[in-house]
Amino acid sequence: MSKKTSKLDRLLDLNSLHTRLIKDVSLQLGEHGISFTEFEIMHYLKNAPGETLTRVDLAVAVGLSTSGLTRLLMPMQKIGLTEKKVNPEGAKLGLIRITKAGKKAFMNACTTVENATNESTKTINNEYINAFFCPNNGLKRN
Repeated sequence: MSKKTSKLDRLLDLNSLHTRLIKDVSLQLGEHGISFTEFEIMHYLKNAPGETLTRVDLAVAVGLSTSGLTRLLMPMQKIGLTEKKVNPEGAKLGLIRITKAGKKAFMNACTTVENATNESTKTINNEYINAFFCPNNGLKRN
């Protein structure tokens, strides 16, 4: 087995941290009846101009294909968390908007996510967290 590079070690550590955090947060989000990805969708919609994004932009934001996003949105639309709006420019550019019920569910889940994140990161070295989460770490957010 070849020796791992420092960057590879960091990548593997970051992936491990990500997996652990998402699992911990997802477990807690179960009490709200939503997954982490659904929470993430509502986050991006809530913070978008007009609380609306195209399917393509939303899919890119959450790292899904447009068809994968569509499959995830169907039950969210059915229970009233999001709604579909027609875009005259085409179906792929169809608009998705968070509803009033979706905003309420999102706000209720925010406290749970913050608490779960705080609990999950208690055992992680603060220098390690700061290296990835400080504003000046060089990582760009979409």
